[in-house]
Amino acid sequence: MTHFSSDAFIDWLLDSDPSIRWQVMRDLTHTPAQVIAAERSRVALEGWGLTLLEQQRPDGQWGDGDVHPFWWTNMYTLLFLRDLGVDPASGRVRAAIDLVRNNVTWGPEFGNSPFFEGEVEPCINGRVVALGAYFAVRSDRLVDRLLSEQLADGGWNCEAERGSVRSSFHTTICVLEGLLAYEKAFGATSAVTNARRRGEEYLLERRLLRRLSTGEIIKPEWTQLAFPPLWHYDVLRGLDYLRAAGVQPDSRVDEAVAIVRERRQADGHWLLDVRHRDALHTDFAGEVGEPNRWLTLRARRVLDWVVETPGADPARP
Repeated sequence: MTHFSSDAFIDWLLDSDPSIRWQVMRDLTHTPAQVIAAERSRVALEGWGLTLLEQQRPDGQWGDGDVHPFWWTNMYTLLFLRDLGVDPASGRVRAAIDLVRNNVTWGPEFGNSPFFEGEVEPCINGRVVALGAYFAVRSDRLVDRLLSEQLADGGWNCEAERGSVRSSFHTTICVLEGLLAYEKAFGATSAVTNARRRGEEYLLERRLLRRLSTGEIIKPEWTQLAFPPLWHYDVLRGLDYLRAAGVQPDSRVDEAVAIVRERRQADGHWLLDVRHRDALHTDFAGEVGEPNRWLTLRARRVLDWVVETPGADPARP
């Protein structure tokens, strides 16, 4: 088995914020659980996690509603806190989530729907379900809505209510991540699991980036790696979802895996290829063109998943 780690390489990953350190310990170094938990507990108390929590307004929202609408800053700040792996059971986090649950809505355009009840677009509602699962705010109604919106080809599309019958990779990955988080938090159901399996097949049948009809690459930019991804799909995001879902890798992921592997630099790092427009908290996400700890962590665990999954062919790219 080939690994790209070295003491210096791991040290570089660990020489960072607690939010990265605890995930490196969990995913790459197999540190004892109590040490991981202790490191994770620091995320809400110092560094990036504390900074984001302290930026919350007394009304539960983030931002000022000027540069970005509140729904954007609220959702993507909470998603960043989830990416950091902040402990949802910590008192500091529970207080923040209580403020959101009790005060934050999607505004009059959506009947002042409470934040964790979502709005109308499946790409957004998938993220809301994922956040609710992470922060222990359950919405079965929102999950049922997503299940009812699955298209015949197995995926989802925010344009479906305007007549589209073809799924979108962007929408589908957002919904899949939400449904997986829901099942992990609250238990699997046949309806949700079956919907997820159909959605996963939608991605796999297209080898994570190609048109089913012609075999052409749908969008070349999906081969570029970004963090945070916002609502955008890319091959690393697709692969990391399949890893998290425990999908058995087969030949249909080979091209996407090869793309991720090719992005690895000679020193073992991955670079941030692109920053999506309107990304928040970019000072935590890294600079474009520079070695990026977030992408390196995710790429490394994806490659480990391909090699270490029982039945996987170690000779595959």
